[in-house]
Amino acid sequence: MAVLSKAPIHFGPFLVTSQVFYITPLSFALVNLKPILPGHVLVSPRRRVPRVSELTVDETADLFLTVRKVGRMIERVFGASSLNIAIQDGVDAGQSVAHVHTHIIPRRKADLDHKGGTDAIYGMLDGEEGDMSRIQRQLLKVADDETVSDKETKRRTDFPAVDNEARTPRSDEDMEREAQMLAKEMEQENDD
Repeated sequence: MAVLSKAPIHFGPFLVTSQVFYITPLSFALVNLKPILPGHVLVSPRRRVPRVSELTVDETADLFLTVRKVGRMIERVFGASSLNIAIQDGVDAGQSVAHVHTHIIPRRKADLDHKGGTDAIYGMLDGEEGDMSRIQRQLLKVADDETVSDKETKRRTDFPAVDNEARTPRSDEDMEREAQMLAKEMEQENDD
């Protein structure tokens, strides 16, 4: 599958080029390894900085214009009536990857009633379900001498259980397919 960038794109220390579905000169949007809800994506500045206060004025403007544009597309594609847009700015706020990133999560009426209501999303972001760094570190622990099938088996089974067993880490192929689909959808968005 074609990727949008020939240059590698990193989210913190992780190479995410094939997960990226939208790029600006200063920001990028990527699909999530383990989305909290379908359509949960991230928007991040291209320059790796850990805190919002370290962004330049231009990076800040571009990041939020990108969030706005990607959010519109996510709401349309996933049939959402609202969005959660969240930044965990620093480790004490729950940031798990030391690279500024904005979560965009499509929402619908009563979508989390089974977990206690609308605000359950914050616990999900803060908890094990939203800890992308831990999940990525576990993926990187796969030994170099294992076969591809061993790696795939380990990737699918080496994660601690979370309260929603239906939410499992996705394969690289699944994320690439979603990134390609969302890239096509982004072509329909305008900048106004």
